[in-house]
Amino acid sequence: MLSDAQKDDLARILRPVAPPRELDNVYTQDQLQRLLGVVRSSGPHKLIIAQHFASAEELIATSAGGVPEGVTPTLDMFLSPTFRNFYANYSTCLFPEISDCFYNDKFLELAKSYWGARYAKPQMMLFNVNGPCGNTDPGHLDSPSFRGVRYENSPTWLCSVMGKSGLFRDYLIKMAQVITWFSYDPSSGFTYWPDGPRAAPKRLKPPIYNRGVLVQNEMMVHRGEANGPVEQQFPAGLDFSSVFAGDPSSRDHWVVKTGDAVIARYHTDELRFLVHWSAEVFEDFAELKKNMDHTADLTFDQVFDTLIKDVRSKGIHVETPTDPLHDPVFIRTINSAYDIGRPTIYPPEAPVSRLRTAA
Repeated sequence: MLSDAQKDDLARILRPVAPPRELDNVYTQDQLQRLLGVVRSSGPHKLIIAQHFASAEELIATSAGGVPEGVTPTLDMFLSPTFRNFYANYSTCLFPEISDCFYNDKFLELAKSYWGARYAKPQMMLFNVNGPCGNTDPGHLDSPSFRGVRYENSPTWLCSVMGKSGLFRDYLIKMAQVITWFSYDPSSGFTYWPDGPRAAPKRLKPPIYNRGVLVQNEMMVHRGEANGPVEQQFPAGLDFSSVFAGDPSSRDHWVVKTGDAVIARYHTDELRFLVHWSAEVFEDFAELKKNMDHTADLTFDQVFDTLIKDVRSKGIHVETPTDPLHDPVFIRTINSAYDIGRPTIYPPEAPVSRLRTAA
């Protein structure tokens, strides 16, 4: 159990390089139609949770706080109908029809100005999409990247714990995101803790249609908010195999399917659609070169040796595992050394949805 002083020290790590900047009219109507067109033409799309986590321990390691005492966590508890896929990765646009959205000069200038840096390159672009959806997420970090240990080659939980620990700051890759929402929901916004999760939050207030933030989400606890009618937020029949796709019978509608069964159907106006654009940023040419030539990269052995040594220095017993990337006991133990719990304050307009458990 961490002391309040230890939690305060760790909370001070979880702050972005600068406060998020709110943005309006981020995309043109033509760009939005092409972005949605890719969602339709490239589907079906899997649940976020089904893509990134092999166990409840891995998911919990990315979030702020665990589960209620006495409850054994399972991935089913966190199941929600939010789906994801990539527009671009590895600095490469995967769909030529939206290349202007990814290779975006305006966004690159924003990223450089956010850090006061000379250089930036687009790295990744993805979307999240859902209809009415509850949110059991108490707050989380996006997956940070470090030289040698990156979101592309590492489990999400490991990158998150590396960021929360503060032990690998010298290897942290500077990143900036332009995150944009399209939602007509009158009560659904974006909650974030720019001064750390033990300070008061800020909120991008609804309506959030074509509004966004410029931010460093890897080092700031944040959460999207629930949207849509409560009775529709967790459709019956949802499981890890469920997928999201365009309705073949209507250009204005979308479906969630489990197997061959349609379990939900939405009009485009009912969607909460998020577009996440991310760039790597380099203070100067020396930093650019160090990142590109891989002469100062971390290895997994270095990372695990550092984490195990630090956790043991806190008086926490941890075994050296044979499979540190996926051992649930090891993940739970390592995460507990840096888990400061849920944020202290939530906006009253944006409560956390209850986990899907009777406990």
